[in-house]
Amino acid sequence: MTRVNGMSCHAWRIAIFVLAMAAAGCDRRSGEPAAAIPPTTVLVTTVTREPIDFEFDLPGRIEPQRTAEIRARVDGIVERLLYTEGTDVAAGTPLFQIDASDYKAQLAQAEAMLQRAQAVQKNAASVAQRFRPLVSRQAVSAQEYEAALAALGQAQANVADARATVTLATLRLERCTVRAPIAGRVGRALVTEGALVSAAQATLLAQINQISPISATFTKSSTAILDLAEYVRSGALTTPEDGKFSVRITLPNGREYAERGVVDFADLVVDRTSGAQTVRAQFENADRALLPGQFVRGRFHIGVRHDGALVPARAVQLNNGIASVLVVGADDIVQPRQIEIGEQQEGNWVVRQGLDSGDRVVVDGWHKVRPGQRVTPSEDSTGR
Repeated sequence: MTRVNGMSCHAWRIAIFVLAMAAAGCDRRSGEPAAAIPPTTVLVTTVTREPIDFEFDLPGRIEPQRTAEIRARVDGIVERLLYTEGTDVAAGTPLFQIDASDYKAQLAQAEAMLQRAQAVQKNAASVAQRFRPLVSRQAVSAQEYEAALAALGQAQANVADARATVTLATLRLERCTVRAPIAGRVGRALVTEGALVSAAQATLLAQINQISPISATFTKSSTAILDLAEYVRSGALTTPEDGKFSVRITLPNGREYAERGVVDFADLVVDRTSGAQTVRAQFENADRALLPGQFVRGRFHIGVRHDGALVPARAVQLNNGIASVLVVGADDIVQPRQIEIGEQQEGNWVVRQGLDSGDRVVVDGWHKVRPGQRVTPSEDSTGR
């Protein structure tokens, strides 16, 4: 009885297995679809075409508008330093005093020579004046009168020569006091008291930089400048009526400088090696925060683009200079679209062509989908 019962249990298990397999086969033959995979959720932004500011960034460097090198114009020993290093000075401010004793003596000697020459001239003029009426009465010969006139001319030339010597001696004496040729901030002294300076070697004493106003110079590709000019001519970009382009700069510490500058110069020569042109902007720099040599980044405001469109930079795919995005259609199916981009503005690309108002561009998640795939779009509520 036990054996029979064991056989019955074994047969019962086999029967249950066969029934389960048959039921599974029936399910597969029934044609019912398996559980569908939900569409991938992507973050999208809706394109709007509207007037936007046309701006671009360029790296640059701060440069003084005027620079003067203070050099020795006479030979001598520096006696005193007459200014405080690193301060602002006006034009004509005394900076250095060079020993002037030799030049004072030279001036006195030149003045004595001038007095001597003037005395000789006075005597020669008196002789010529006395001879003039005597020649007509033949009291003196014509030869004697001509000699008197020649002596007067030579005396006058000697006076002019002596006067020039006095002027030169005066200039040398005045140059012993070295003065600032321009207004600006004077740097550290490159010589000390007791140093021997030379006019022949033009010894450098200090340097003055005009820092208010001050300039910032930038370089931009000549091709980009030509494209910009073409863009303005096409009417797609409106520039300021006064023709002045404003510039904002970011300092090396990342802080934006409060004062705005104005473009005052664009070089007409293209650099042969880089193919770039120099653009210069002027800043008043009233607070003296901008210093020569600083590296800055300038944002140029050129005008207003009438039908501009912005898309986040992370939504644009760049491949060998070709830009494209994924666009979600009305049926929520993504398709690639090639676009033409311009400059970047605060993390966004300016789209010139390829997108229309109302297009939904995939911002995040485009790397998880393929063209032709259905997605679940979620609008970007952050506004880029």
